[in-house]
Amino acid sequence: EPLRSLLLKHRELLKFAVVGAITWFIDTGVVYAVKLTVLGDKPLTARLLGALIATIASYILNREWSFRARGGRARSHEAALFFTVSALGIVVTMIPQALSLYVLNLRVPHVDATVQMVANFISGQILGVLLAMAFRFWAFRRYVFPDDLRAAELQSIQG
Repeated sequence: EPLRSLLLKHRELLKFAVVGAITWFIDTGVVYAVKLTVLGDKPLTARLLGALIATIASYILNREWSFRARGGRARSHEAALFFTVSALGIVVTMIPQALSLYVLNLRVPHVDATVQMVANFISGQILGVLLAMAFRFWAFRRYVFPDDLRAAELQSIQG
């Protein structure tokens, strides 16, 4: 029972995390599919492509599931805000990998290809994604889906 009430209290965050996990797999799959085929020498371009495709999936899943009980804006305005916040999230996602590649020089020819690949995975797929996920959750709740429609419904019924 205590676990159930904790899960219910944080269900929006949990749903957001599930969407994040799904879109992480989409992002990672796209990144590595194009990096191992056509964009082998352009890891940041591959990262950007993966993030863009995952962002489209994220909007659909978050709008229809994670934040279904939130809103307060016209759908077109909401979508524009979502993609603006997501674009900022893509920048946040890319910062650790860019630092790894261009500040720490963890890239070929300064290190071997395996070291670059591991550094790219840790900096891009783990650190970058976690930082961007925290930023997006905060920004989506604050700016994109600001009103808890369940609370508004309860107030109108009680008032």
